[in-house]
Amino acid sequence: MSKMPDSSLITPKALKHLKKRRAADARFRLYGIAAIVFALSALTLLVIAIGTRAYSATTQYVFQAEIMLDADLVAPEGETSEAEITRNIEGFYTLVRDKLFAEFPEASQSQAARQDLSELVNRLAVLSLARRVADNPSLIGKSLEVRVPLSDDLDLYLKGGSPKDVTVRVGSAGKIETDVEGKARISSTSGLSKVTSTRSLLEEGKAMGSVLLAGGKAVARIDSLSPDAAELTLLTGTFEQLANAPLVAHIIPLPEAERPISDQQIAWAIALKQAGNARRVLHTSLVTHTDSTYPELAGTLAAIVGSLLTMMVTACVAIPMGIFAAVYLEEFAPRNRLTNLIEVNINNLAAVPSIVFGLLGASLLLGTFGLPRSAPIVGGLVLALLILPVVIIASRASLRSVPPSIRSGALAVGASRMQAVFHHVLPLAAPGMFTGAILGMARALGETAPLLLIGMVAFVAEVPNSATDEATALPVLIYSWASNAERAWEPMTAAAIVILLSLLVIMNVVVVFLRRRFERRW
Repeated sequence: MSKMPDSSLITPKALKHLKKRRAADARFRLYGIAAIVFALSALTLLVIAIGTRAYSATTQYVFQAEIMLDADLVAPEGETSEAEITRNIEGFYTLVRDKLFAEFPEASQSQAARQDLSELVNRLAVLSLARRVADNPSLIGKSLEVRVPLSDDLDLYLKGGSPKDVTVRVGSAGKIETDVEGKARISSTSGLSKVTSTRSLLEEGKAMGSVLLAGGKAVARIDSLSPDAAELTLLTGTFEQLANAPLVAHIIPLPEAERPISDQQIAWAIALKQAGNARRVLHTSLVTHTDSTYPELAGTLAAIVGSLLTMMVTACVAIPMGIFAAVYLEEFAPRNRLTNLIEVNINNLAAVPSIVFGLLGASLLLGTFGLPRSAPIVGGLVLALLILPVVIIASRASLRSVPPSIRSGALAVGASRMQAVFHHVLPLAAPGMFTGAILGMARALGETAPLLLIGMVAFVAEVPNSATDEATALPVLIYSWASNAERAWEPMTAAAIVILLSLLVIMNVVVVFLRRRFERRW
C-alpha cells in the first residue's frame, strides 16, 4: 500500500496558498482566452471595415449602347494605323456623346445642358474602345456594342453612396395637368403624403434638398409639394411617360448647390438605368488598368507589376546573401569579439525603422551611384537591406534547430566540414530558412516609407517592363489614393488594400505549405 501523506503538511495556510495558486492559474487561462478573443474581434472588425468599403469598388456603372463606328470620326484622314486610331480620342468621344444627345434631345437646348450631359462620361473613358478598334481596324464602319464607364460621381450616386437618396413608391400619377411653360401639376396621388412626411423627417432643421419623380424613362423635379398635390418641372422624357408608369420619388436631402452632380444629371442617370443603358458590371479595370487621375478609370496593374518586380530584386539579393551569411556565422565563423560584434549589429539592424533604410537608399543608391529614380531595382535593393537582418536571424535559428548528431554523423563517415553543412545540415534547415525569408518578403511588400523616399510615389501610367523602368508599388499607390479628396477614391483605396492583403495571404500560405511539407521534428 502507498503511504498516506503526512497530515501535518495539510494546514490551513497550505490550503489557502493552494487555493490562491489555482485561482491564479484560472485567471491566467482567462487572460489568455480574453487576449485571443480580442485579437480575433479586432481582426474581424478590420476585415469587415475594409471589405464593406471595398465591395463598392468591385463593380461600376457603365453606359452601354450600340454605336456605329463612323469612319469619318474614327479615321478622319483615312489613317488606320494602330497609333493614329489610338490617338484619336476626340473622335471616339464624339460618337459616345452623340449617342447621349440622341437619348436626351432636351440637352441641346442650352450650352449649360450640353456641358452637363457631356460630363456623364469622361473624355478619357473611351481610350479602351480606341485601343480595341486599333487592334482590329476591320470594325470601322460597323455597329458595335460599347461599354463606357460613367463619371465617378454618378457611379457613386447609382450605388447609393453620395449623394444619398431615399426612394418612396408613389404609385400611379393620377391626373396630370400641364401648362405652356413645360410645368405640370399632379393630384389625387395617394403616395404624395408619404413623400411629404419622409421629406419632412429627412430635412428637419436643414436646408431643403430636391425631390425627383421618376416614371419609366421620364424624370421630373417636384417644385412644390403638399400631401395631395405636387407641381413638377420635367427634366427628361415626357409627361405621358410619367402618367403611364408607376412613380418612384427620389428624395435627396443634400441641396443641389452642395452636390458635385446636379438634379438634371441625376435625372439622366435614373433614365439611363431605367432604359437599361446604365448597367452595373464587374469592375475588371481595377486590375487591368494603370493609374489615372479619374477614379472610374484608375487601376492597380502598374502597381502590382511594380511590386512584383521590386520583390523579385529583393528576393534575388536578400535571400541568398542572408542564407550564406547565416551559414558562415553559425557553422564556420570563429567565436571572437569580431563575430560577437557582427551578431549584435545584425540584431540591432532588425529593429531599425524602415525610413532609415529609405534615407540610406536615397543618399547612396540615388545620390552616389546614380541609379534611376523611382525604379524597382532601387526599391528592391533598399527593401533587401531592410529584411536582410530578419533573413539572417531566421536562418541561424533554423540551423541551430538541426541536431548536432547530424553534423557528427556526417563527419564520422568521412565528410568534410563543408560537405556536412551543405549536404546534410542545410537541406534539413531549408524549410525554416525559406519560412523566415518569405515572412521577411511579406514585410517588405507592405513597406511604404522607404519607397516614398526613393521617389516611387510618382504617377505611373504605363506598366513597367523591367526593373529599371519607372514604377510604383501597391503600398505607395494606396497612400496616394488615400490622400485624394474625392469620395470615389475611398472604395478604390479599400479595394487596393484587399489586393495587397491577398498577396500577403498567398505568401503566408506558401510559408505554411513549405513548413508542413518539409519540416522534420526531432
